[in-house]
Amino acid sequence: MTEINENPQNPETPSSEPSVEQPVNAEPATSSEPPVSPEPAPNTEQPVNFQAEQVISKEVNKDARMWAMFCHLGGLAALLPILPVVGGIIAPLIIWQIKKDEHPFVNEQGKEAVNFQISILIYELVAGLLFFACIGTLLLPAVIIFDIVFLVIAAIKANNGFHYRYPLCIRFIK
Repeated sequence: MTEINENPQNPETPSSEPSVEQPVNAEPATSSEPPVSPEPAPNTEQPVNFQAEQVISKEVNKDARMWAMFCHLGGLAALLPILPVVGGIIAPLIIWQIKKDEHPFVNEQGKEAVNFQISILIYELVAGLLFFACIGTLLLPAVIIFDIVFLVIAAIKANNGFHYRYPLCIRFIK
C-alpha cells in the first residue's frame, strides 16, 4: 500500500483529497523573462479624442461665430502703431460690448478675449520691467509670440463654433 503524506509543505507527495490551502512559493522567480499568457489580450483601448475638452455648440449661428472670431482677432490691434499699448484690450472690448446682448457665444468669447489681452498686457509690462535685468530681452518677444499664436488659435476655434479658453489667462471678467 502507498503511504500518503498530507503535509502541505511537501507538494511533491500525492494527497487523497484536494487541499483547500495551497502553499505559496515565497522565492522570487529567477527567470528574467516575463510570463507568457496563452492568449493575447484583446485590444480594449478606445481611440484618443484630443478635442474632448473642447465643447462644440450646435446652436451657434454663423454671425455669432464671426463676431466671436473678431473679438479674438481684435487683440492684434496691439501690434498697430496707432494703439500700441492698450489696443489689444480696446478692440475686443468694443466688439464684446456691442454684440454681447445679441449672442451668448459672443458674450462668452468676448470676455475670454478681453481677459486674455489684459493678462498679456500685464505679462508684457513685467517683461518690460525685466528688460533692464537682461531677462526681458528673451521674455518680451516670447510673450508677444505667445499672444499671437494663441490669439490665432482662439480665432479659428471660435469661427468653428468651439468654446475656447486661453491658457495662462487671468479671468478678471466673469
